Amino acid sequence: MMTATRIDRGSTVTTTIYSEGGDLTYERIFDAPRELVWRANTDADLIPRWWGPRGHTTRVVDLDLRPGGKWRWVSTDESGNEFAFYGEYLEVIEPERIKWTFMFDVPGVGPQGGPETLTLEDLGDGRTKMRAVGHMGSEEAIEAALATGMTAGAIETWDRLDELLPELR
Repeated sequence: MMTATRIDRGSTVTTTIYSEGGDLTYERIFDAPRELVWRANTDADLIPRWWGPRGHTTRVVDLDLRPGGKWRWVSTDESGNEFAFYGEYLEVIEPERIKWTFMFDVPGVGPQGGPETLTLEDLGDGRTKMRAVGHMGSEEAIEAALATGMTAGAIETWDRLDELLPELR
């Protein structure tokens, strides 16, 4: 049996990004309790405050946080270009895990993404490890997604989340 090779995909001091087989994983430790990180990820009023790279504005169009519920967030860049992120919640276990389809539209390419599992691990010391595993299906699908610049956007998005969390205490 062949095992998947772990490939670093642009890790930084704060965020670890790697792929193994058809899975793309982002991990980061936040200096905030799990309940606050959960709230920031599930509150329609908070998501626009951190979602997307700096200079983008985001509006939450749908957020029906239950299995079978739909979600859709639209980010707009400085030039007015819109980027839709959307899907369906498959499993919601508060404040621990969300399984959802995570899709995004790429101009000229079409929809990208697939099932994703977002987990929040309570590290027991007031910190939370957030891990997002995108089940992209193949290394080719990962390469296509990475070509959109999503790594830099995700790191900047999580930087913004890190900046917001102290305000929620």
